[in-house]
Amino acid sequence: MTFKEIANKITGISFPVFGVSWTPTKPEIEIARKVIAFLEDRRVLYVVYQLETPQHCVDSVLKIREFLTTTLFEINADSELSDVLKAMRSACRTFLNEVQNAHYSKDSKRLELNQLGLGGEIHFFNAMGVLRALTGVLIAKVLVMHGIDCESELLSIIPFTEDDS
Repeated sequence: MTFKEIANKITGISFPVFGVSWTPTKPEIEIARKVIAFLEDRRVLYVVYQLETPQHCVDSVLKIREFLTTTLFEINADSELSDVLKAMRSACRTFLNEVQNAHYSKDSKRLELNQLGLGGEIHFFNAMGVLRALTGVLIAKVLVMHGIDCESELLSIIPFTEDDS
């Protein structure tokens, strides 16, 4: 552990008897790595649309949102990483609102493509595309901010320019 990491954890010094109190929080880079590793296994973010089942996508996005919420308790609320994770969580909520409000019936708690019809499929895949686009930009920010490597599947949703390799 470096001096800077230790100094960031110190929350107070007491006198007359010398003492130091500190909060053992994980360095942000560890948390950022954990977030990326979790997202690398969320196929809703990168698998070809035709291979996805709507209900599995909804379930996966719910897991992502829950994971991000739990992770936010581990970091400083004023940090830039916290802002990025909150934005990812917001993108998940937007996807869920779009899909669940438009396509869940009161009779069924499952969401299947054959229930959606062509217009519903287009709406669902559009919502999934928006989720991927927003999350891709935010993932790129986390990777650059913390110098983290990433699996190729997740990299497919990061917007690169034509000049990028």
